[in-house]
Order: sequence, then structure tokens, then C-alpha cells
Amino acid sequence: MAMEKRGIPTTTRGPADWFTGDVHVENFATGADASRLVAAHVRFTPGARTNWHSHGLGQTLHCTSGTGFVVTRDGVVQVLRPGETVWTPPGEEHWHGATLDTMLCHDALLVAPETGDATTWLEPVTDEQYAAAHRALDS
Repeated sequence: MAMEKRGIPTTTRGPADWFTGDVHVENFATGADASRLVAAHVRFTPGARTNWHSHGLGQTLHCTSGTGFVVTRDGVVQVLRPGETVWTPPGEEHWHGATLDTMLCHDALLVAPETGDATTWLEPVTDEQYAAAHRALDS
């Protein structure tokens, strides 16, 4: 097997079934090879966010620019800034997204399971849940 250079990924809009607001995704690893790595560069416009979701084998989020949140069901809020990384363990329900006045760009990395879906998508984050995350910016 030899090294392979892949082309520039296509930018797609994040589906409304999974996101609130304008989200743009560039998948650069699809889990189709032996590593099963799934990786995407994701850009959230101000106010945009994921639905609640979980990953069977966990997820790593690495912020490349902007400011945002990663929030768990039990109310833990991690503020995510450039250069910072957050790991969500397998099965932990969470959401992530931009603040009201800044974009958030992050790389999302996970390992696809041998069978089944890597992500379980759930209901949208309410405006109240989103507003509550902003209180962490002041602490």
C-alpha cells in the first residue's frame, strides 16, 4: 500500500435534521479505509449548533478558530477556544456549536464502529438550553 493524496473535500451544508442554523461541513476522512477514522472540518455561524447526539466510540473536537461550547446532558459546559480539544466518551449525549456572536470552527474526529452508525442523532437543543450555555462565558 502506498501513500495517497486525496483531493480537497467538498463543502456541504449541515442537514437541518441534525443542526440549527448555518453549518458547513468538509469531510476529509470517511471511515471507508482500514483505520475507520471519520473526520470533518465543521464551521458554525454565530448561533448555530448541533442537535443533541452521542457517538458509540466517543468523539474528539479540536477548535481551530472562534469560540463555542460543548455541553453534556447533565449541564456541564466546556467553552471551546482555538487550540483546545474536548473528548466526549462513548454514549455521552452532548451538543456543540458557536456562541451568539462568533463563529466556531472545529475538527470533529471519531472512529466508526465495525457495524452500525457512528452517531446517534437526537432532538434539537432548545433556545433555553442554548442560552444557559452562554452563562459559562462569564465564569
